[in-house]
Amino acid sequence: MSYMWNEFNIKTFPAETIVWRDGVYNAELSTLKNAAIDKKLDRPVHIIYVGEIAGENNLNINISASNQPVFLSVNIKNKKPAFLNIFIKNAGKNSEIRGHVMVENSSELNLNITGHHAGPDTGILIKAKLLGKAGSKSVLSGTAIIDKNCNGCISDIGFSALLDQDASAKFTPAQRISSLPVSAGHSASIFTPTKMQIEYLRGGGLSGAEARAAMTDAFKNDFPLF
Repeated sequence: MSYMWNEFNIKTFPAETIVWRDGVYNAELSTLKNAAIDKKLDRPVHIIYVGEIAGENNLNINISASNQPVFLSVNIKNKKPAFLNIFIKNAGKNSEIRGHVMVENSSELNLNITGHHAGPDTGILIKAKLLGKAGSKSVLSGTAIIDKNCNGCISDIGFSALLDQDASAKFTPAQRISSLPVSAGHSASIFTPTKMQIEYLRGGGLSGAEARAAMTDAFKNDFPLF
């Protein structure tokens, strides 16, 4: 799936795959039919959600197998009002899902990420980035839920945004914790290139527009492999 890197900047690796493109399940690129992971697999699972969306979209991930690593890559954009709900339920003891979410909003976007720990010793770690185009409006919500008798969980939902002129973003984090976790974190930040950074790039021969484009690319691409 090298085109995933070329077109969507998503790194792939040996894994069982579940692929959605433009909000539609893609059987041709998937080795699994859905994101209900109820048995231990020999390879990690890589869930990939890419393309352009509009209207209401839902991605439901249900992990009940123990000791199963799961990875989530989301790279989407919208030019019309869109809603994306990502609901993750992890009940698999010693199973962990790590995710990178990159959204590019040119209109109105609501992104809601819910991480529900329904078993002990489960991990849900999601980092989401927003690139808000000029005049766009974004609402980013993250909710961590840790049920009773689910000690030993690791939970983290983090947001960061880079906004063009007149773009707005609202962050609404929430936690409902009923057991003692190993860690439970939330974060939200807005990235603004500094005058010094812009001047440094312009000193290397870039125009003002090229310097801003370079900073935008750096923001979008600053994800580790996992």
